[in-house]
Amino acid sequence: MDILTTGGTLAIVVVLIVVALLAGVIGLIIMRAWTKVARADEALVVTGKSARSDTPGSRPKQVIVNGRAIVNPIRQRHEIISLRSRQVLMTVTAQSHDNVTINAEAVALVKIGSTVEDVKAASERFASQDDAVVEYTQDQLEGALRGLMAQQTVIQLMRDRQKFSDEISESISPELLTQGLLLDSFQIREITDDSGYIASLGAPEIEAKRQAAEIAATNAERAIAKERISNSEQNLIEETEYDSNQAAATSRVGQARAEAEQAEALAGEKARQEVLGQRAENRQAELDAEVKRVADADLYKQQKRADAEAYERTKAAEAEALVAESEARARLQRSEAEATAIREQGEAKAAAIRAEAEALRENQEAVLAREALAVLPQLMDSFAAGYSNIGSMTLIGGTGESGASQHFDGESSVALAGVFKRVEAATGIDLGSILQAKVQGSAIGEAMSESGTKDTAKGGEKTESG
Repeated sequence: MDILTTGGTLAIVVVLIVVALLAGVIGLIIMRAWTKVARADEALVVTGKSARSDTPGSRPKQVIVNGRAIVNPIRQRHEIISLRSRQVLMTVTAQSHDNVTINAEAVALVKIGSTVEDVKAASERFASQDDAVVEYTQDQLEGALRGLMAQQTVIQLMRDRQKFSDEISESISPELLTQGLLLDSFQIREITDDSGYIASLGAPEIEAKRQAAEIAATNAERAIAKERISNSEQNLIEETEYDSNQAAATSRVGQARAEAEQAEALAGEKARQEVLGQRAENRQAELDAEVKRVADADLYKQQKRADAEAYERTKAAEAEALVAESEARARLQRSEAEATAIREQGEAKAAAIRAEAEALRENQEAVLAREALAVLPQLMDSFAAGYSNIGSMTLIGGTGESGASQHFDGESSVALAGVFKRVEAATGIDLGSILQAKVQGSAIGEAMSESGTKDTAKGGEKTESG
């Protein structure tokens, strides 16, 4: 019995729990179905017996903006009022103050106010009929726009369009507000006519602007042409300057090439002059050697003849003394020749330096002098040939063979000096000085060569004696 009693009680409890859960679920479903929520751009209007009125004496009505409410569908009704803006388009045809029939296109934005009073007023007039809101607003705005168009001229309407739009908004807003509507904006978009009156108003200005545009285009073309001419002139100037610079560069290159060729020719001429000078020196040395050889040969013959006669007239002791004296004199002459060679070597170097400096200052005279030296050997040959054609000479005056030799040498020197003076008078070239410098140079060279040979011979004798 206890088990049965306990089992029955448990069953009753379970049934009660299930019933409670079912009741709770059903309650939640009912509450969810009865709960109405208004979105951010909506307002909820609840009417019915249990709805409380916000205004004393009015019918029961509850307005919820951006909120929620529980609506009993059996005893209450609810309406969702949209608070979004609505666009109202209109086209109005009317006569202006100056009796011109015109068409005005306008656009407005209107919405139901967000306050409880505005929502109540709009709900009583329009409820949830959006088209009714648009029609009512359009009728009100078209009437106000026609009245304004009748009071203004076409030109005034065209020029002060924004001003008239604001006036219409100010005049119609109170009327709309009584119906719970707010006019966000109103704009007159376009004003036209079918007779072309408005177009004719702008014709003078359009023509003036067209003429100004044509003038501007002409001025622009003229400016472009002027700029093109200026660019052409500038290009011509630049090309001329380029050609001038190129010609100047070519001229400088040609001048440099000419200077190089001139320097090359001058160097060649200098080298040729040096060759001519060397030839003249060689020829002078040959001439000096020839003259000295002839003179030495004659002197040698005379000395041999005199020695032969003296040998016949003198004794062997006098011959030995003469030989010893000759050797002493030769040594003395050799010493003097060496000293003279050293001195003349220095003088020759100094003379060469002066001659080179003089040649650099007076290049033309140096060339003439060298050319004269080239002819000098022929002149000396001709001068010597004159004496070689003489068979015999008789000298009156003087004593002994030495006197004849001195007289002959003096006469030759006087004749040769006369030739040199005539050449100097004719050309301005002092052949005597030139010949003297060359002879001194040759003598110095021979003295140095002879000194070197003797030093070599002495060294050999010392080696043999050692």
